[in-house]
Amino acid sequence: MSYVSPELRPKFETLSIELKDMILERNVELNTIHDLIRVLEEIVAESEG
Repeated sequence: MSYVSPELRPKFETLSIELKDMILERNVELNTIHDLIRVLEEIVAESEG
């Protein structure tokens, strides 16, 4: 189960529903903005192929 820290939640909520779902499906722990950026970079890298 993924976790988004209360401090990061406002930034997380600005993302699209589709992107939030993709992140949450990864069972990640997001405590800082750097954690979020890392997961977003992984998603981009996978989509590029």
